Amino acid sequence: MPVYEYLCNSCGPFSELVSMELFKKPHDCPECATPAPRVMLTAPNRTFMSSALKKAHTTNERSVDSPKRTSHGPGCGCCGGGGKKISSSTLHRPDGSKSFPNKRPWMISH
Repeated sequence: MPVYEYLCNSCGPFSELVSMELFKKPHDCPECATPAPRVMLTAPNRTFMSSALKKAHTTNERSVDSPKRTSHGPGCGCCGGGGKKISSSTLHRPDGSKSFPNKRPWMISH
């Protein structure tokens, strides 16, 4: 069960362990027993998560389209960017499809 925060008008804020079905309903103040509405005074806490789950959340928060950085520059031989290039008239696209730029454009290649 999660811990929710409530704010009593006369006694001040308090927190209670309440089931998730009752999160919208006010809770009675432990001091004066008047119904107090639920409020969010602090940010949610992730301290009870395992380190693997925290790492997964952190990874998920990173932007998907942000580039991955390496310490190697363009043309580096170990990253696959710079080895010997074989000259060919066939153009290989990243999706694996082939194009023949020197051939007739209206012909369909097989």
